[in-house]
Amino acid sequence: MKKLILLAFVVVASASFNAAMADKKKTNNNAKPQPTQTRIALSSPSDSLSYAAGKAATQGLIPFLQQQYQVDTTYMADFIQGFKEAQAKVNDPKYTAYMAGGQIASMVQKRILPQAKGQFKDTKDSINSEIFVKGFLAALAKDNSIYTDETAAKMFETRMKADRDAADKIYKEQNEAWLKTNAQKEGMKTTASGLQYKVLVAGTGATPKATDEVTVKYEGKLIDGTVFDSSYKRNPQTTSFRCDQVIKGWTEALTMMPVGSKWEICIPQQLGYGERQAGQIKPYSTLIFTVELVEIKQPKPADKPAQTTAKPAEKPAKPAAKVAKTAKKK
Repeated sequence: MKKLILLAFVVVASASFNAAMADKKKTNNNAKPQPTQTRIALSSPSDSLSYAAGKAATQGLIPFLQQQYQVDTTYMADFIQGFKEAQAKVNDPKYTAYMAGGQIASMVQKRILPQAKGQFKDTKDSINSEIFVKGFLAALAKDNSIYTDETAAKMFETRMKADRDAADKIYKEQNEAWLKTNAQKEGMKTTASGLQYKVLVAGTGATPKATDEVTVKYEGKLIDGTVFDSSYKRNPQTTSFRCDQVIKGWTEALTMMPVGSKWEICIPQQLGYGERQAGQIKPYSTLIFTVELVEIKQPKPADKPAQTTAKPAEKPAKPAAKVAKTAKKK
């Protein structure tokens, strides 16, 4: 389906290009004259409909090409030439394979290679782009002169795990050291679980239970100052949830905060996401939140059962089977 849609989009890109070039001529007197397109004869209602359908199919094509393929519209003539060649060879298996190679090359550069490099971020190892591509092509060509596919995969996984474990160990130690220092700051309190909090504004309202739904404003960041989430950047700035449906550190803090409070809470990894990755949050991260408890949401009253005004029958009705039997006797 996606291929059909893309072909439909591209069918008359040449028409859009010629229109664009005509506009360019009007604004640039020094532009070289462009060859005029042969006028198409529309000799039947079907011809007219087909041409109009082709033009209509290009709506949104240019932004799509720019976003999906990073096509510079300066080179639209090259795009059109490529389209024409592809149309002429659309059923040629060799050309299909050639075009697939171009698509995969783009995918490697934009997604696969950056992802592989990211696996070794903050470690002692790194990925060389040129050598990566050579290994990629060697696998496709069944070239096992250096490594078999199995050996290469095992080496990659082993090194990646070892490097990540070493990096995680260092990061975990950094966060533990940060918490020890932070605990000594003026006004910072530490609970038995290891949660640290500081009262910025003392609220005077009720304190929620774990099963209560609350409305809060908040900002979360890591020990290096990276902000990974903030309700203040959204509209509305508030968000609501049950106290027991979030990470342990949040539940503990919220069930100590009176409504109207604003606290800074520092959540150690065992009360947060632990060894799991969560978006920008790396394993073993300490989470630092500024939290405002706006309100405890009151549960909606349960609907009352509908009252009936029908009066009970004075005599019980006979079962249908008995009524039929009595009528038969008469």
